[in-house]
Amino acid sequence: VRAFVEVQNGCDHRCTFCTIPSCRGAHQSKPIERVMEEAHFLASQGTKEINLIAQDVTQYGYDLYKEFTLPKLLKQLNEVDGIEWIRILYFYPNRLTDEVIETMASCAKVVPYIDIPLQHAHPDVLRRMKRPWDGERYLARFQKVRDAMPDCAIRTTFIVGFPGETDAEFQYLLDFIKAAQMDRVGAFVYSREPGTPSFDMEGQVPFRTKRMRYDQLMKLQQGISLTKNQAWVGRELSVLIEDHRDGWSIGRSFRDAPEIDGLVFAEGSFPLGELRSVRIKTAEHYDLMGV
Repeated sequence: VRAFVEVQNGCDHRCTFCTIPSCRGAHQSKPIERVMEEAHFLASQGTKEINLIAQDVTQYGYDLYKEFTLPKLLKQLNEVDGIEWIRILYFYPNRLTDEVIETMASCAKVVPYIDIPLQHAHPDVLRRMKRPWDGERYLARFQKVRDAMPDCAIRTTFIVGFPGETDAEFQYLLDFIKAAQMDRVGAFVYSREPGTPSFDMEGQVPFRTKRMRYDQLMKLQQGISLTKNQAWVGRELSVLIEDHRDGWSIGRSFRDAPEIDGLVFAEGSFPLGELRSVRIKTAEHYDLMGV
């Protein structure tokens, strides 16, 4: 029903908390012909959803073609018979370009779903992380996404308690979350990784403080997620049925990446692997229920 297709391995970014470049090496893209062969094979086996995965899928193709090739790949995948959904995991903030947004909006099979790990929003914390931009630019980019795809689901992850994170910087992050109104947010308590620049940074935050900040952030987002889900009550969603339980069919909508997001519960028993329209009746913090 669903498949993960790795389009690139390794990473060229040098985030100060991450060991991936040192253990996996530099960014290496899979040639577009091989991705297309894989997609056609999966479609012939009954796969309905393809999830394109990479540490930075927005950099796809640059090492091979000297240009960012994700838009070209999406347009070709959009033509594959049998594939219904194309999901992109994961975006790098400053490479979610106008061209990528416009391509997503124009390709019917590319689901309006953005998983864009921001890690933080305060410019000083991001600079210590060697991450791009800041909260204001992220908000402007989200507005462009929503202008092009009004129902787009936006997901991110944050690190709390990064070395040197002050109370003011953490409050900036909370204010950003309130302003961004993202559908899904995950968070991690900063953990020192040997061999990374941040391991020896000054200003290591006490675990108790990190845990309190984590709890505060997740509580704030829980309310936002519930509000975002409640906005779907009375509307219809196309749901990919993947399981049955106690008289319910269970699946995911375009808003739900496999294994990390919520589920949609539909009354009755419908065939596995089918896309069914479900009218949403009730909403919880993470899941939706309907008929």
